[in-house]
Amino acid sequence: MKLELYVASGNAKKQKEMAGLLTGEPVSLLGPSAELPMPEVDEDGATFEENAEKKARETSAAVRARGRAGLWVLADDSGLEVDALGGQPGVRSARFAEDRVAKPTDADNNAKLLELLRDVPPQRRTARFVCVLALCDPSGVVRLRVRGTVEGVILEAFRGQGGFGYDPLFLYRDGRTLAEMDALEKGRISHRGQAMAMLRGALREYLVRLE
Repeated sequence: MKLELYVASGNAKKQKEMAGLLTGEPVSLLGPSAELPMPEVDEDGATFEENAEKKARETSAAVRARGRAGLWVLADDSGLEVDALGGQPGVRSARFAEDRVAKPTDADNNAKLLELLRDVPPQRRTARFVCVLALCDPSGVVRLRVRGTVEGVILEAFRGQGGFGYDPLFLYRDGRTLAEMDALEKGRISHRGQAMAMLRGALREYLVRLE
């Protein structure tokens, strides 16, 4: 038995990463399309948990309104917390430079981060990536919420060509940035990889109960 799972993300790179982390699991994945567009969700929560659950519930309601009542919905909210910045950019990670540009790109957000940390010494540039996943059942009830984190340090310059977002600035404890790792390596240690591992275990247990 497979669950039909709608991945609620408008970020193509994040969709690809999440799909890769679910390879081999008993799920059939769908993403935003013309037939099943993802609704515009105002991510106004104060925490990753609030935003992930809101996104999951509102997306679930939208796909049910389109006649797809049997779909499960997986949503995430993730971001970077920098200790020297009091936890910023946090839940605003994807729109950190919104005060400078209407629709900030990764480059815009990274430029602002580096500017704010310009005079901060290496020992105070500690940070973490956080990922919270929320899973809604076909009735719109959040059945699972998990959190993954990975600790690191923010560099003064970019390293690596992979990943996305703040990955080229985030130095992991093995001396590489997340952008210097291949998808499998990153999936083993990243915040999203950890959260997905918990989700995979929960999905398997659920499907065993249904058999």
